[in-house]
Amino acid sequence: EWVAACGQPVAWLSLDAGDNDPARFLAYLVAALQTVIPGIGAGVLAALESPQPPPIEPLLTGLLNELAAVRQGFILVLDDYHLLDAQPVDRAIAFLLEHLPPQMHLVIATREDPPLPLARLRARGQLTELRAADLRFTPAEAAEFLNQVMGLHLSAEDIAALEARTEGWIAGLQLAALSMQGRPDAASFIESFTGSDRFVLDYLVEEVLAKQPASVQAFLLHTSILDRLCGPLCDAVLASSAAAGQEVLEYLEHANLFIVPLDNERRWYRYHHLFGDLLRQRLGQNLTAGEIAEFHIRASQWYEDHGLEIEAFQHAAVVGDVERAERLIDGKGLHLPFRGVAAMLDWLESLPRTVLDVRPSLWVRSALSSLFSGQTTGVEEKLQAAEHALQSVEADDKARNLIGQIASARAIVALTQHQIETILAQSRRALEYLHPKNLSSRA
Repeated sequence: EWVAACGQPVAWLSLDAGDNDPARFLAYLVAALQTVIPGIGAGVLAALESPQPPPIEPLLTGLLNELAAVRQGFILVLDDYHLLDAQPVDRAIAFLLEHLPPQMHLVIATREDPPLPLARLRARGQLTELRAADLRFTPAEAAEFLNQVMGLHLSAEDIAALEARTEGWIAGLQLAALSMQGRPDAASFIESFTGSDRFVLDYLVEEVLAKQPASVQAFLLHTSILDRLCGPLCDAVLASSAAAGQEVLEYLEHANLFIVPLDNERRWYRYHHLFGDLLRQRLGQNLTAGEIAEFHIRASQWYEDHGLEIEAFQHAAVVGDVERAERLIDGKGLHLPFRGVAAMLDWLESLPRTVLDVRPSLWVRSALSSLFSGQTTGVEEKLQAAEHALQSVEADDKARNLIGQIASARAIVALTQHQIETILAQSRRALEYLHPKNLSSRA
């Protein structure tokens, strides 16, 4: 509501754990800014697509110089910042705050204090804070919400008791209201309700789910594997020929079933984080790992078909579909920095050595991912493992390209150590083995 009424252009970026990768974060940040300032940051995006992108700070400096030239005031919103856990991203935001142009304002929505220089900004009078106490419903607001929005007919005493027990926590009031709908004795329910009891929330969600038709319950559970939802994606995950996903999403929004629209067109949604966690827990109790894996594979296929390789890879990796994940990594999609290096590296390092030894390309990809993450420790060991694994495969073009990539990786390591002779030797070897069509992006 504030964004709609602020009277200024607003760039909105909804964050998730995949944005811990600094290159991906910066790319999405520029994309969000381009929604209000067309063409801004084009050079940053081009630099990020290079085989070895420059450090984030120089890129931010260039972006800030462009932003400083914008005359109109505007606002950048970073939503769900608490989902990030990456010091490079925190440092980038701190750098952005330190050099923020006067016509630009940054809004961060988060459940916890971000690791940013809040005390310094507060002391300078440059920080406005809305805390839990500011966001709680007052008794009057709770009464309006419960009786007018949720359609209950509670007495002033019942509302005061429920408001006191939830301390005005809006999600708790919503959960309680959904459970009370249709109950003849709301007062007895309120008496037994305590917002501090960790089992109450589970009980309320069970009550909410139990009141939904079986088809809606199945939809909620089966689509809970998705971080974000749209109608066609849900149809693909459910293997539904009825193509009713969009209708169900609109029903869920209308029914206040903890679904949050992510755009003005009501195309993309997400579940309330706590609600989604509980749905996934229930899904694991009701279905086998193989049945859940099938939903992930369908999601992966849909994302791949629509050019969203990062999300396609993530769903394949979650269920351990090594063959599919490897194909997506080596496919024709985005360059390595855009493919979620952190998530890729975590997955590769979780694989047993027996799996990697029969897929030398994964050893090479693991080494390159380490390099793009700024790590050189262990890279040579991975490259040696790749060479050993290559001895057991046919010496075709793919094998030659891997040899060339190994040489490229060693040249990069040598570059960080200022070993000129090694750089030249490994670069020549890379040029010798890499397939010509890959030279522009690999050499």
